[in-house]
Amino acid sequence: MKKVVVIGSGFGGLSIASRLKAKGFEVTLIEKQADLGGRARTFSHNGYKYDAGPTVITAPYLIEELFSIHNEDFKNYVKLLPVKPWYRFLFNSGEYIDYGGKLITTAHEIKSKYGIKKARAYLKLLKHSKRIFDKGFTELSDAPFESISSMIKHLPELMKIRFDRSVYKTVDKYLNNKNLNEALSMHPLLVGGNPYSTTSIYLLIQYLEWKWGVHYSEGGTGKIVDGLESLFIKKNIEIKKNTEAKKIITKNGKVIGIDTSKGIINCDLVVCNSDPTYTYKNLLGFKPKKISNKFNLKHSMSLFVLYFSTKKIYDDVKHHTIVFSRRHYELLNDIFNKKIFVSDPSLYLHRPGATDPSMIQNGHDNFYVLAPVPNNLSNIDWENRGNELANIIINNLQEKIMPGLSNNIVDSFFITPDYFENDLNTYAGSGFGIQPVFTQSAYFRYGNKAKETDGLYFVGASTHPGAGVPGVISTAKVTEKLILRDYGIN
Repeated sequence: MKKVVVIGSGFGGLSIASRLKAKGFEVTLIEKQADLGGRARTFSHNGYKYDAGPTVITAPYLIEELFSIHNEDFKNYVKLLPVKPWYRFLFNSGEYIDYGGKLITTAHEIKSKYGIKKARAYLKLLKHSKRIFDKGFTELSDAPFESISSMIKHLPELMKIRFDRSVYKTVDKYLNNKNLNEALSMHPLLVGGNPYSTTSIYLLIQYLEWKWGVHYSEGGTGKIVDGLESLFIKKNIEIKKNTEAKKIITKNGKVIGIDTSKGIINCDLVVCNSDPTYTYKNLLGFKPKKISNKFNLKHSMSLFVLYFSTKKIYDDVKHHTIVFSRRHYELLNDIFNKKIFVSDPSLYLHRPGATDPSMIQNGHDNFYVLAPVPNNLSNIDWENRGNELANIIINNLQEKIMPGLSNNIVDSFFITPDYFENDLNTYAGSGFGIQPVFTQSAYFRYGNKAKETDGLYFVGASTHPGAGVPGVISTAKVTEKLILRDYGIN
């Protein structure tokens, strides 16, 4: 029986641990923190629990598979609740669109506010999204890309779906309306990309949401992590918390173990859910062989997230509200390219109590609000500027959507890019690994199998197919295929 160590317990690490155990590997999962989940962990603060990260659950079958491969029923561990609407898009003008739930309702919403031509244009955009989905997700999301030639054979179809266009440019081609352009090109921001530079392949997310809906895990996203931890204990997957990887040990061009904060663990192979840029620099001590990964990778923006609870129940606030800034292109340029402090951020507000009454805690409403910010290549001093941005965000919400907010907050704290860099060990505090531009897609992303030494593999946001919960879980499916091939297991 081959022994594998998985570094990191984000959704990528949890997924590959489940999959390899089901194939007969002896699996040890190590995690730096005292709890599992990585970006999807749960924060506890003054008697309140908060989702630390992803709350939009799409393509739930990918999570269900992690249980069914062990002949376990997902529903015995986790209950998913449908979110309706999926998002409220609130524009600077005060106009809004409720998006998702039923297609006819969304089309009517667009028609009532922007006219029947825009509603028909949206349906044409969605049809285009399905074509991208059929290629980019159904066919390629779990396909290994180990060479440039493995990409070239797909170029004719990729050219037909105009992968060379950005998400924003493609949306504008169909909708040609400022508000609709901003709303319907927002999905790249959920996976670390700038809509103005992210390849239009990522428009597949629009159709993906319609195919399976948008869900929330009852009790919080952390309940999915808890469910997997219970499964692992039942299936004898060894879990080592408070155990940080310090060095991946190799001998004669092969992985033989890991040096950790709790001592050396011998193994036959290692799967890293750790950030690849951090891993190569700190755990391996050399640069990747693959030329596309050696130099000048573009890393994603980071996130400033304010967690808070209020004594007032804001019943009219939807589960996910996206509040757009007056600026759009200029704001994103400041974040991704200029990397400067922004005082007018767009916001992503999460109110789980809108879907799950159990998240009304201690009789109080529970929230997080997320603002995209530059990663730590900006050199912003978050120790000094964190409170400033928190106050800007509270004032913004109070003015636009949550009257009396500042007087109703009973608990709050925030995380900055420093959390991503120091606690999650991501390069420059990036929130999603490397950006999803075409020159960093498929083969050009970090390899699911490392080329430098035998027995070293990767899963997670910076590998193929990319970030987001479905993407990250799919990286484990790609990596599993490579491991089973390499070790001759059916």
